[in-house]
Amino acid sequence: MLNNRALLLTDGLLSTTDAKTAHGLIRGTERYTIVGVVDAPTAGQDAGMVLDGKHRNIPIFASVADALAHLESVSFALVAVATSGGVLPPTMLTAIRHGLQNGLSIVNGLHEFLNEKPDLVELARQHGAKLIDVRQPKPRHELHFWTGEIHSITAPIIAVLGTDCALGKRTTTRLIREACKRNGINAQMIYTGQTGWLQGGKYGFIFDSTLNDFVSGELEHALVSCWRETGADVLLIEGQASLRNPSGPCGSEFLVSGNARHVVLVHAPKRTYYDHIPAWGEIPSVESEIALIKAYGSTVIALAINTEDCSHDEALAFQQAYAERLGIPVLLPLTEGVAPILPILQTLTVSSHAH
Repeated sequence: MLNNRALLLTDGLLSTTDAKTAHGLIRGTERYTIVGVVDAPTAGQDAGMVLDGKHRNIPIFASVADALAHLESVSFALVAVATSGGVLPPTMLTAIRHGLQNGLSIVNGLHEFLNEKPDLVELARQHGAKLIDVRQPKPRHELHFWTGEIHSITAPIIAVLGTDCALGKRTTTRLIREACKRNGINAQMIYTGQTGWLQGGKYGFIFDSTLNDFVSGELEHALVSCWRETGADVLLIEGQASLRNPSGPCGSEFLVSGNARHVVLVHAPKRTYYDHIPAWGEIPSVESEIALIKAYGSTVIALAINTEDCSHDEALAFQQAYAERLGIPVLLPLTEGVAPILPILQTLTVSSHAH
C-alpha cells in the first residue's frame, strides 16, 4: 500500500544549486512527506540546517540502504536534482536501482526518462515498483491552444520572473502565496516546472516538456481553470529561466500570453554572468530588466533579492539601496519574508473587485 512518504536522491549535490528541486521539497510540499535525503557528503546532518540553517527534522543518509535501515514505511524516492540539460547523473543510477530493489517507486523530473531504460523497467516490474517520469510530454489530445479566454480573468495576474536561472522564483512565488493566505488574500500559484508539480501544485504545466505551439494555450488553460474553480483574488505565475539568458530565454510568454500585467523580479546582486558563465554574457542591470518588462506592457511591483554570497549586512544594504533607487518594495524572501508586498497586493485585489 503506497503512502506519500518519500526520500530525496541528490547524488552529493545537496549543497549546490543543481539540487534546487530538493531545496524546494525540503522547504515544503503538499504531495509528499519528505522523511529523509540521500546525500553522502552531508550525511548525518539535518537537511534544513544544510539548506538554510533551519531545523526541519529531515535526516540525511549516506545511502538508500542506510536510509531504509532507519526509516519506516517509505514508498517513494524522488530524483531531486535539476542538472544542466536534464541529464541523469550516472552515479545516481546506483541509488535508483537500490530503491527499486527495496520496492520504492521512483519519481523523476529530468528530461532523461527512466521508462526508456529496459533494465530499470524490468527491475521495477520484479519488485512491484513504479517509474514515474514527470516530464513525459502530455499526449496531443490533452494539450490546449491559446484562445483569448485569458482576457476574461478580472483578478490581477503576477509573474515572478528572474534576471537569471536558479534564483528562487518558485520559492518566492510560494512564499508570497503563503503570506497572502495568512492575510486573508486568496492567492493561487500556477506552477510551470517539475518541482511545482512535485510540491503538490494543482494548476499548471511543465513548460519545458510542452510542445512550443501549445505553451501559450497550456498557460492560459491553467490560469483560466484556476481562476474559475478557486475564485482567486490574485494569480501568481512561477517564472522559468529569464528573459535574456541565452541558454533558454523565457518569460515573454507569461507577460504576453498569460497577460501578467504585474511582475515580481528576482535578482542576485552578486551574480555577474548568466549561470555564472562569463562566455554567456553579463547580466544587465535591474533597471534595464525593469525597462524591458515595461516595454511588454507590464510593471515591476517589487524586487526580490537572492542573497547568494552575501553576508546578512550586505543583504540589508542591497535591500535599502535598491529600495531607494527603484521606489518599490524590495524583499529578502528567505531571511526577512515577503510582507512588504502585501499592501500592493491588497490594493490590486480591491481594484479588481471594484471592476
